[in-house]
Amino acid sequence: MLQLYFFPMACSLASRIALMEAGIEARYHLVDIWTKKVLEDDSDFWTVSAKGAVPVLVLDNGERLTESAAVLQYIADLKPELGLAPRPGERDRYRLQEWLSFVGSEIHKAFLFPTFWYSDDAAKAAARERIGKSVSIAAEHLAGRPYLVGERFTVADGYLTWSLLLLGRGGVDIAQWPSLVNYVARMQERPQLKAAVDIEMRLRKTVRV
Repeated sequence: MLQLYFFPMACSLASRIALMEAGIEARYHLVDIWTKKVLEDDSDFWTVSAKGAVPVLVLDNGERLTESAAVLQYIADLKPELGLAPRPGERDRYRLQEWLSFVGSEIHKAFLFPTFWYSDDAAKAAARERIGKSVSIAAEHLAGRPYLVGERFTVADGYLTWSLLLLGRGGVDIAQWPSLVNYVARMQERPQLKAAVDIEMRLRKTVRV
């Protein structure tokens, strides 16, 4: 059985969404990313991953996979018939990778990471100054289409949805981008995505944030 190390409402939520959308059972290990402890047994998370960051997906053979873009594609490829990622070699597979990279670098690392991790006000202000342009790119892309890639939900949609849910907590109101408001509303109508978010919102109360 796959195992996912996660922190509530961190980027690892996208991996939970992917697992639940794929109908894949997994064991979930809650990590306190501030103390680097696995809460179920108080073990050292550094022994799980030298990066000290979530997500960490433990494969059936015991290998460990990190970084959201890699983890999400791995999960999607376990159930190729569901279309959570275009098949390798298809042109849209590169569009998927394009959006995973964009969300990861331009929204997650460029804004959410400094906003929630840094104490430096100047760094937070600089991130906030840049984020509008990046979010506008996603908003324009989604103005005339239901999903980021092709005509169906992919793991990139789960990753973007997570980032948009976190933007408000970082002081960015997506109401200024109607296409994103509509997009998030549509995504939250998906039963498995909504269930994943609800689970992590409840768990969020059990750890320091």
